[in-house]
Amino acid sequence: MKYPIYLDYNATTPCAPEVVDAMIPWFGQHFGNAASKSHAYGWMAEDAVETAREQIANLIGVKPKEIIFTSGATEAINLALKGIFEFYRGQKQHYISCQTEHKAVLDTLGHLESHGAEVTYLPVNQYGEVDLEELKSSILPHTKMIALMWANNETGLIHPIDEIKKIAQEKDIILFTDAVQVAGKMPIDLKGIHLMAISAHKMYGPKGIGALYIRHNHHLPKPLTLIDGGGHEKGFRSGTLNVPGIVGFGKAAELRSKNQLAEAERLEKLRNLLETKILEIEGTKVNGSLENRLSHVSNISFAGVEGVELLQRVNKEVAVSSGSACTSISPKPSHVLAAMGIDPDLGRASIRFSLGLNTTESEIIFAAEYIKKMVETLRKT
Repeated sequence: MKYPIYLDYNATTPCAPEVVDAMIPWFGQHFGNAASKSHAYGWMAEDAVETAREQIANLIGVKPKEIIFTSGATEAINLALKGIFEFYRGQKQHYISCQTEHKAVLDTLGHLESHGAEVTYLPVNQYGEVDLEELKSSILPHTKMIALMWANNETGLIHPIDEIKKIAQEKDIILFTDAVQVAGKMPIDLKGIHLMAISAHKMYGPKGIGALYIRHNHHLPKPLTLIDGGGHEKGFRSGTLNVPGIVGFGKAAELRSKNQLAEAERLEKLRNLLETKILEIEGTKVNGSLENRLSHVSNISFAGVEGVELLQRVNKEVAVSSGSACTSISPKPSHVLAAMGIDPDLGRASIRFSLGLNTTESEIIFAAEYIKKMVETLRKT
């Protein structure tokens, strides 16, 4: 086994070897600018970009023209939320989201609030679930968007997206979803979704490349561009395209379109094994729903230990996190766990485990036994 054992796949994933192989020629041999329309170097780069666009579209079941490349999911989220805000600028605007969203969504909505938008942040129950009746009752005449993630990055909770779609359709409201943790990991149906953010590095592709799905052929508005300068990506996102990254993204999407269900089943068995062994430790508890969650994610709290010291000890041999990589430098307890009503000290002493393609049973067994030892040691001190 390789140490430390990596169980933080929700933070990022390693590039698949096939992805690296697909990207390498586009750094040197085929270095053309995809916007160069007058010669073969540009034509080849453009063809590669369009092939990748098709591969990604095939993964999520949409049309290639509905995929807009960005520098990552955070930019895609900003384009979706700020772009719609700009479309309605000058009008009274209301947005509905949730207290447990990723910071990329929460901070962007905070920006909109500072510019005059109203935002309702739906509370969640102890499992991290929103109340759909409260969602319905929160809709106002000037509500422009519902922004709810498909699955939570810290607990793995899967929101009832089909029911949320129906609510948005009935009220004729734009539905945006952050699907970073589900794309490439489980089959998804985008019917009824207008905007969706995805990221390559969460599906064994390269960092620095993501996409925004923008639904076509409907009457609701599309986001206005945030970046001017050339009109790339159908005018939604100007800037020279990252051809190697896009090629890698496409290859990763192609690979992840295969064996999704079988891999999810394998990871669920390993996740359950991890939980069974760790829950043998007194004072441990799984945070969130045990039913409506991603197959590879578990968030477990450890009573009677100090959170920072627990992570420091565990991470010597097992690479894990206390939540989102974007907020891991903060000493504060996870905002997701806090919204679920979990005690701050227990929230700080919680670990998110996220498994992936390279995770093995022997790694899980070692990780569980090592964590048991660390918890016992800390409780004695």
